[in-house]
Amino acid sequence: MDMTIIMTITVMVILLFLSAPIAVAIGLGVVTGLYVGDIPPEFMMEKMVSSLDSFPLLAVPFFILAGEVMQKGTMADALLRVSRCLVGHVPGGMAHVSVLTSMFYGALSGSSPATVAGVGGIMIPAMEKDGYPKDYSTAVNVSAGCLGVMIPPSVPLIIYGAAVGVSVSDLFIAGILPGVLVGIFLMITAYIIVRVKKIDIAFPRATLGETLRAVWAAKHALLVPLIVLGGIYGGIFTPTEAGAVAAVYALCVEGILLRALTWRKLYEIFKSAAITNATIFIIMSVACALGQLLLLYNVPDSISGLLSGVSHNKYLLLAVIILVMLIAGTFMEALANIIILAPLMFPVIKAAGIDPIHFGIIMIVSAAMGFLTPPVGVNLFVGCGISKMSIEALSLAVLPYLLAMLLALFVLVAFPQISLVLLG
Repeated sequence: MDMTIIMTITVMVILLFLSAPIAVAIGLGVVTGLYVGDIPPEFMMEKMVSSLDSFPLLAVPFFILAGEVMQKGTMADALLRVSRCLVGHVPGGMAHVSVLTSMFYGALSGSSPATVAGVGGIMIPAMEKDGYPKDYSTAVNVSAGCLGVMIPPSVPLIIYGAAVGVSVSDLFIAGILPGVLVGIFLMITAYIIVRVKKIDIAFPRATLGETLRAVWAAKHALLVPLIVLGGIYGGIFTPTEAGAVAAVYALCVEGILLRALTWRKLYEIFKSAAITNATIFIIMSVACALGQLLLLYNVPDSISGLLSGVSHNKYLLLAVIILVMLIAGTFMEALANIIILAPLMFPVIKAAGIDPIHFGIIMIVSAAMGFLTPPVGVNLFVGCGISKMSIEALSLAVLPYLLAMLLALFVLVAFPQISLVLLG
């Protein structure tokens, strides 16, 4: 391997292990590569700017803004009441409420940490108050937060589609059933843990009238995925336009109809959304620069050559790629993981005859597991901030849920129809 690439990767990995911000680690790695390889910096600067000049990427700030509005408004509470009526009576009911609410909330926010903050911020203290152990309450909520990037609309799905040139609309539709499948696996795991630890806490079964009243109270929140996915699938608007519709809808409902937003809340919403978007787009631009550097030195071809020995067996190839994604997810943020690895793996999976939509879902589920693995597991830090647990204790508590997600991932690999059946 060329010394330029060796130095780039070395600097990047060292900075990541030192817990430097992902954008700083990648950026300084690229700067090192430019210096060692004597490459004009203007070339990379142009690539960094042009990488953000993409219409599908405009959906990202809109969906993030919509998620921030709903998180600080009333929709999360309304979804919580619906979930409690549906599954609160099952043993370990509050855990199932957390997972089901995260599935609903994921259809609003498109972000995993936002789902943990929005749902976990309510559910973790509530579960502890009802007598659930702190490690169980926190683990199930941070794990369920991963559904935020699987259930569409999903920011990582948008990033993947833009990175490899795949239809974001198709990715959104393909992500519905896999997200539900992972949610079911998490609920089964929570149920098993409840039985093993003899945690027998459940709500009385809700009556039909209570359930219908809860659904009616949450109608504004439940309409969001119907508007977004129905509009996209019905050809009424593009995913980018759907993001704008979701943001305007959320602002109008929370601010005008429900009057849940104050001027101070609006300031906090736009400030938080701006910071989140700036972080994402900085990571995207430096990751694109890294991709261009790797391309200059034919690293994708080298990777294709290394994987050519297993490319005749698509299941073995997918297993190798998943392993790489899981390892990378322990020290690299999910978005950077997708931005860097998707273009490198894409030619290999196309040559092996793997559907790019199905592969996108596999990548997103694999990357989502990185939210639960230290030292970069963002969900873990959000959960620790809510429950005041140590990162070490929470990392151990989420292991059963990581295993459940891995089993669900194997099911998705074995049965691609789960991802593709809704596409017709």
